[in-house]
Amino acid sequence: MTYQEVLANARECLSANCKACPVCNGKACANHIPGPGAKGIGDTAIRNFDAWQQIRVNMDTICPSGAPDPSLNLFGKQFRFPFFAGPVGAVTMHYSDKYDDMAYNDILVKACAENGIAAFTGDGTDPNVMRAACKAVAAAEGLAIPTVKPWDLATIQEKMGYCKEAGSFAIAMDIDAAGLPFLKNRIPPAGSKTVEELADIAKAAGVPFIVKGVMTVKGALKAKEAGAAGIVVSNHGGRVLDQCPATAEVLPDIAEALQGSGVKVLVDGGIRSGVDVFKALALGADAVLICRPFVPAVYGGAAEGVKLYIEKIGAELTDTMTMCGAKDLASITRDMVFVK
Repeated sequence: MTYQEVLANARECLSANCKACPVCNGKACANHIPGPGAKGIGDTAIRNFDAWQQIRVNMDTICPSGAPDPSLNLFGKQFRFPFFAGPVGAVTMHYSDKYDDMAYNDILVKACAENGIAAFTGDGTDPNVMRAACKAVAAAEGLAIPTVKPWDLATIQEKMGYCKEAGSFAIAMDIDAAGLPFLKNRIPPAGSKTVEELADIAKAAGVPFIVKGVMTVKGALKAKEAGAAGIVVSNHGGRVLDQCPATAEVLPDIAEALQGSGVKVLVDGGIRSGVDVFKALALGADAVLICRPFVPAVYGGAAEGVKLYIEKIGAELTDTMTMCGAKDLASITRDMVFVK
């Protein structure tokens, strides 16, 4: 099977909500939700993609030859590549009924672990979503990152209990999910958290805690103050707020603000190739998340589809490192990209 065949297969079983586009740039689905679209007019998801395309890479082959090393060590775990599968929830509603969240995570988590990266898993109003995700994490010997939504504190504690039982090596919270409609008007309330509340959650995690959904230097410093071991520069793919800046636009300042702090900086939003991964690392990220494209990979090829997609992105990254003179991830520097 080829990756193009994976996409063709996905188009046969996905609902009309997702077109399994050759390049997932947010334009075909725009603001169509249910589906992979974004909030409002769909501007933020499109801007995320377009911003990475405006950044160019600086080729330099006057350097020592040899195969580059794209491996990453994160929180004591070694990975083949510096990219991860992002969390996706409510797949039946958004994509098709071929899989539910439990089946989707079973395939994704195992396939990612077997191919040298890790998956972030999603959360939902149904407690069984997190329970099933954590079973998949446990089966992968903890090599995945469950992502808890910013529920009320009692619900967070319950769901973190599942994460701990699964032995996950890190736990994330997509704090920007406070903008999702199903979190609003809950009793007890769910949504945004104070620094103090986030600090309590980070402490309770007991493993490296990642705050996903940071879009400003101010937010990054608050996450650091709360004890986060890592952040994900993310606007939730545009699904929670329209008219946001692109993640590529805010990443450099956030990475600079956290330089030397020990807080790991990850980024997502519109990253669609290994070249994009390289650009993100050059702008200061330690690693990246890729979310939407893993959906057609699962729907169109199950474990083989995930493997093909990982190999595709990994090969593109390795080729870019070779052509830009980077022997390993630490060698990828800001001067290897061109930004107007």
